[in-house]
Amino acid sequence: MFSSPFAEGVVARAIEKNIIDVSVNDIRKHAIGKHRTVDDYPYGGGPGMLMKPEPIFAAVRHLQDICKPSESMPVILMTPQGRVFNHTIAKELSSFKEMILICGRYEGFDERIRNNLATDEISIGDFVMSGGEIAAMALIDTVSRLIPGVVGQTESIENDSFYNGLLQFPQYTRPASFQGMNVPEILLSGNHSEIDRWRKEQSVLRTKSRRSDLLSEAIAHESSENIP
Repeated sequence: MFSSPFAEGVVARAIEKNIIDVSVNDIRKHAIGKHRTVDDYPYGGGPGMLMKPEPIFAAVRHLQDICKPSESMPVILMTPQGRVFNHTIAKELSSFKEMILICGRYEGFDERIRNNLATDEISIGDFVMSGGEIAAMALIDTVSRLIPGVVGQTESIENDSFYNGLLQFPQYTRPASFQGMNVPEILLSGNHSEIDRWRKEQSVLRTKSRRSDLLSEAIAHESSENIP
């Protein structure tokens, strides 16, 4: 599942340049018994199967022994019960040299994994997927973009939505006129100070209309002269 997404694009180039490294480890390899079972029925009954603690504890300990981190290394459980992933969390995680992501399957995890192994729990939204793999891919891609050298131009990241707490301003490219739809004149003026002001205004307006919940937090981090 992980080979294709990390074989193309920004993350693939960062791996090729040795800026980041993504290592995929099969939990089943750390299971015991003839069938290397990684799931079992829940105590107390109920539908579905739960991820067993033994193989996941063993897999994480194996990775910790390999990495031998000099600082605390997050062990993150990808779960819909976790804190909802956002740009602030991505910046927080980008400061770590290594992290371990645990991708679940089936009905969920044995609670001992959550309480005694994971140091953090992250969700990518209020919905349930078949497993944590796609969520982990989204987290890796997002965090990788914030590591210096992964994205060619730092300005590209600074213009992204959420970087300063606001949604990104409208953007246009050639042609200047297409089927009667014209690029705003200000963007063709060459007046960069006015263009910058227009973009900030548009960013605030777009955030207000689409994600007003973000606006109050953004205003708290910006002076009144920077936000019209």
